[in-house]
Amino acid sequence: MSISVLDLFKIGVGPSSSHTIGPMQAAHDFVHELEGRKLLAAVGRIEVRLYGSLAATGIGHGTDRAVIVGLMGQRADSIDPDFIAPAVADVQRNACLQLAGKVAVPFDWAHDMRLLPVSLPYHPNALRLGAHGEAGALFENTFYSIGGGFVIDEAHARSGSSAVADTPLRYEFNSAAELLTICRRHSLRISEVMLANEGAWRSEDKTRVALQRIWEAMRACVARGIRQGGVLPGGLEVRRRAPALHATLQQREVGRNLISDTMAALDWVNLYALAVNEENAGGGRVVTAPTNGAAGIIPAVLHYYMNFQPGSSARDVSDFLLTAGAIGTLCKKNASISGAEVGCQGEVGSACAMAAAGLTEIMGGSPEQVENAAEIGLEHNLGLTCDPVAGLVQVPCIERNAMASIKAINAAQLALRGDGAHTISLDHAIRTMRDTGRDMLDKYKETSRGGLAVNFTEC
Repeated sequence: MSISVLDLFKIGVGPSSSHTIGPMQAAHDFVHELEGRKLLAAVGRIEVRLYGSLAATGIGHGTDRAVIVGLMGQRADSIDPDFIAPAVADVQRNACLQLAGKVAVPFDWAHDMRLLPVSLPYHPNALRLGAHGEAGALFENTFYSIGGGFVIDEAHARSGSSAVADTPLRYEFNSAAELLTICRRHSLRISEVMLANEGAWRSEDKTRVALQRIWEAMRACVARGIRQGGVLPGGLEVRRRAPALHATLQQREVGRNLISDTMAALDWVNLYALAVNEENAGGGRVVTAPTNGAAGIIPAVLHYYMNFQPGSSARDVSDFLLTAGAIGTLCKKNASISGAEVGCQGEVGSACAMAAAGLTEIMGGSPEQVENAAEIGLEHNLGLTCDPVAGLVQVPCIERNAMASIKAINAAQLALRGDGAHTISLDHAIRTMRDTGRDMLDKYKETSRGGLAVNFTEC
């Protein structure tokens, strides 16, 4: 499995990469397949069935709405977030959707959108889409949203193939130990290894331009999150805090160097993380990093560096993201970045490790120090459950991103004060995350049937 950094960092919409972006992509692919088979005009009814975690928390995560707009031909990387609500309301009101934006098909929401609280064999996030004509079933396929917006269909799941193609890379690595060996053998930094590998897909210049586009999307998300006030949708009455916090910080006289004012530094990092995850919870445009539920951590840490480190540059952005991508690749290959599969340790834990590694890289850390920082960031998120209250990516998700952003910075600080030697390796931590996720009860893996999700309602 060859994973590009641009596979991990995708521009999309909230509130969830696995429950929103993935299902939207699956529905889009299903419609594209219907067109390829020349069946579109023959479709008389569409049936949507959501299984497992998608059924348990799909309404709160917008899965039903994402599938509908995907069937209309929309993609998460290009859709206008403001299109979704009125388009879905129109389908519900008129009991009709424009399949691929071309063919009007009856759609009875109560009958054709079914939530089934059972899990299919290959992954907890499953959806089955069926197209029916006058003579019966025309075409059906099952999709699995495996985290971070990655999707595989039934054929890929049965064959064991991955969501991304296996592309030969210049420096193949499947573990942190192998990555460090490559760095030592070729006298390369981790970002340089990743940049060379990205050459399998595009030139260095194109990679840096693409990463700058990812950074601009992150900046736009923070800026919009700072401006947007009010209450987040979903019924919990969670009030956006970023605008008020930003107004408070603007009134302070804080210099560019925050070393002398630790609390002020924490406030700014918190602000960046809150802004992103409030935007995500509100269905705004975000970057999966590596998921939507953990989308605020990497932007918060990168904003912290870019805004307060004298001499920061565009190259720092690409080096940060490339290094973070190396760690995210290892987490995805050897464990999971899906909250429905291993709990929030796979989302927030992976993102914390990625951010810690990226910051250590651009602060001048050695490959060994980068690996150490990533290990610290992941180790201290092991066992973290995914128990969103009311199935919404709001509580505890928004604050959890702020906490993990601070943890990532401290992990980098600890690593930079050492020489890279440490007891537990990143490979050990990733393997432990995988094993812990397997042992974790399903009620703690994005089903809202355990933990805070249950205790909140009991109170």
